[in-house]
Formats: sequence, structure tokens, C-alpha cells
Amino acid sequence: MEAVLEKPTLHEQHVARESLFGFTAALAERTSDSISIQIQESQQSFTIPTKALELLSFILSSMAEGKAISLVPSDAELTTQQAADMLNVSRPHIVKLLEEGVIPFKKVGSHRRILLDDLLTYEAQQKANRKANLRFLAEQAQDLNLGYE
Repeated sequence: MEAVLEKPTLHEQHVARESLFGFTAALAERTSDSISIQIQESQQSFTIPTKALELLSFILSSMAEGKAISLVPSDAELTTQQAADMLNVSRPHIVKLLEEGVIPFKKVGSHRRILLDDLLTYEAQQKANRKANLRFLAEQAQDLNLGYE
């Protein structure tokens, strides 16, 4: 279901950083929805979708920054701990949200499972709420002449 990559080593970060510029330049020059790639060592050629190349670009960028990467299929079911890790909150907080009905879930035996799509929907709603609240506070500060110009 999930491939969790360990945090890249300093050497891997360096290699990713060096290859990223050329890689993104090649990606920008594409003209179709697929691209042909040749592996230099084996001389093997194949065609991949551009979306896969964009994902690889994101992976290289994250590796260059020293970040660990997790790949999860969109139809995946997550445990409460995986959901908590994705949202950077505690597992008990996720359980509370589930039990309050904020995020839909199902039980498999005694374990709760959350669809990735449901978790991403919740995350997007939270982001929109934060943005609206910040906009309101900024407008209020302007209206009250609190020195934010």
C-alpha cells in the first residue's frame, strides 16, 4: 500500500540537487503527454507518462532538501497513526475527530481506517478555514487602524 523512503543521505541529497536543474529544464521542454527516457548504463529506452516525470521531479526536489518521502495510492486506507503523521497532529486528536464525525472512517475489527481522499478533503477544508480566518483578522486589523499597512 505504501512505500516509505528513509531520509536521504547527504550524498543522495547532493546527487538530487545536482540533477534537479537539468531534470526540470528537460521537463519544461516536453511537448506531449508522454516522454521517452533512456537509461545510460543499460541503453534501455522506454516511454513514461509526463505525470510520472512530474512526480519524479517532486521526489528529487524533496530529496535535495533532505526530506523523507511517502508514496500512498489515492484509494489507500490509512491507519489513525498514518493519518496523524500526514496532518502533523497526534493520533489521539485524529481519533477524536473520527469519533466526532468530522472525518469519515470505517472499522476493520477494532481498528479504524480512513480513506486518503477523506483525509485530504478534511485537510483542504481546514486550509480554507484558516485562510478565511486570517483574511478576516487582517481586514479587522485594517479597519481598526492597528498599524498594519
